[in-house]
Amino acid sequence: MDSSLSRLIKSLKLFFKDRFDLHEDKERESVTKADIAKGSEFKGTNLWILIFAIIIASIGLNVNSPAIIIGAMLISPLMGPIMGIGLGVGVYDIPLIKLGARNLLIAVVISILTSTLYFLITPLAEAQSELLSRTHPTIWDVMIAFTGGLAGIIAGSRKEKSNAIPGVAIATALMPPLCTAGYGLAIGNWYYFGGALFLFFINSVFISVSTVLIVRLLKYRKKKFENPKLGRKVHGWVTFFVLVTVLPSVLFAYNLVRKSVFEQNARVFIENEFQFNETQVISTELEFGKEQSDINVTLFGKLISDETLDQIKAHLDDYGLKNCELKITQAYKDDTQDLLTLERISQNMKSGLIEDLYRKNEQVLQSKDERIKLLEDELYKLQASQYPVIDISEELRVQYEGLRDFTVMDGYVRNVQNDEMDTICFARVSFVEKQPDNAYEKIRKWLQVRLKVDSVSIIPAAASSE
Repeated sequence: MDSSLSRLIKSLKLFFKDRFDLHEDKERESVTKADIAKGSEFKGTNLWILIFAIIIASIGLNVNSPAIIIGAMLISPLMGPIMGIGLGVGVYDIPLIKLGARNLLIAVVISILTSTLYFLITPLAEAQSELLSRTHPTIWDVMIAFTGGLAGIIAGSRKEKSNAIPGVAIATALMPPLCTAGYGLAIGNWYYFGGALFLFFINSVFISVSTVLIVRLLKYRKKKFENPKLGRKVHGWVTFFVLVTVLPSVLFAYNLVRKSVFEQNARVFIENEFQFNETQVISTELEFGKEQSDINVTLFGKLISDETLDQIKAHLDDYGLKNCELKITQAYKDDTQDLLTLERISQNMKSGLIEDLYRKNEQVLQSKDERIKLLEDELYKLQASQYPVIDISEELRVQYEGLRDFTVMDGYVRNVQNDEMDTICFARVSFVEKQPDNAYEKIRKWLQVRLKVDSVSIIPAAASSE
């Protein structure tokens, strides 16, 4: 029995070694190092290809075309210096590290300047979804950069080159963040600029880290120094450089995981716990914090009792939301000026609806029960036509960093001059700080296109210093 088990284990080891061995078709170290070093340089052909690729990617982001962006990333040579830094760190090759770092800096500066120049002269100034998605890193960006870097260096160390490296360039999306940074610089938006540049930095770090790991796994020969003291000094500096670069990135990735888990749990919590027939969630805001996180929920409709709200709050722990505070705002309960404005809109909407129903159905309605049933049916129809407030508010928050709260709904308006009824889309918007005069008009035009409605009426709210 023992001998059979030993043979089985030995067979499994041989099987996995044969299937997952990276040494069988490995290119000579000298050839791989020369190829990566050559790809790390940005001058002549590589430099012009980079400039043209940046222009193409900027156009793709500008017109919101994924196909154009993918085409630009296919021809982008940005992977070269990043893998060069990783290889240099893995074998303690200081000249290769300096070469990769110098050329990566050159590539970043030229890329940002090229995209900034493009966005300064283009007549299309609106931020599209493809561009906005490159303004902040997520945990998925970290995972893609790390696994993509693994695929890239493995492909680069083979005798037969595959199309893995261009694929990695597309997957890790190194170029679009630099174009987005140029867009932020062109319009003076430092949030876009900093977020996009940080996304590029995170991608670069984790591609380099994955390159170091594969180089060590393949047992590439480390550079030897004739002077042992100099060797120890170089090893120390390389180790210090790796720690200073990687540790903050790992900490950031850890916080991204925590934030993603919090947001997922919070959405499930809201979806499961706020199920009411006559009350709806019109907006949510999730604020992740290291010590404490906040869930802000705005309800519209029938007032929910304090006892029910306390029961909902007691379920936070069941969803993994222990260090989380739930803040609930009810439009009919809070008597602040902003919410009273929303209440007046709702009351006018309901009054117009009731008057129109009675005017058109006066002879049909014979009893109180019939009136109630008809009004309930119309109310359900109204609730069913709610706009995706959560999605729209998230899109607006990316475009306007100081957005405080937002809601949108249809309202019935009666023209008292000719006694006609009309349906108008109302949107209420408030910011933490006062906005330029044209901000609300831009939001109105954007909502009209986003919601595919004939007209939108914006109800601005006073800025809050909170």
